[in-house]
Amino acid sequence: MNFLFVALGGAIGAMARYAISLIPVKTGFPILTLITNIAGAIIIGFIVGFTSNKDNISGNTVLFWKTGVCGGFTTFSTFSLEAFNLLDNKQYTLGGLYIVLSVTCCILGILCVEKLATVVKL
Repeated sequence: MNFLFVALGGAIGAMARYAISLIPVKTGFPILTLITNIAGAIIIGFIVGFTSNKDNISGNTVLFWKTGVCGGFTTFSTFSLEAFNLLDNKQYTLGGLYIVLSVTCCILGILCVEKLATVVKL
């Protein structure tokens, strides 16, 4: 049943992300992605804050919003929450390492695989 709540939320999040990508903006800066990532971080922060002291909110509701909607909208919101939690728990070294490794490894991963993909023949 948990998977169903995540899947339904994910579909809504993905559709919202796609809708934002259709906004006609002409700029060399990825402003729509930035807006999506900031909005996702704000939304997941609200969900965590709102549900943290509420016993009457079901786990499925939290899964729907946090993992489903926010995860489908942008995984950057999850990254931001995890980085915030590490820093908020005064785990500065781990938090900084997580941030640096996430950004660096993801960019390097794209670079390496993009180069590899140019030589792969299917």
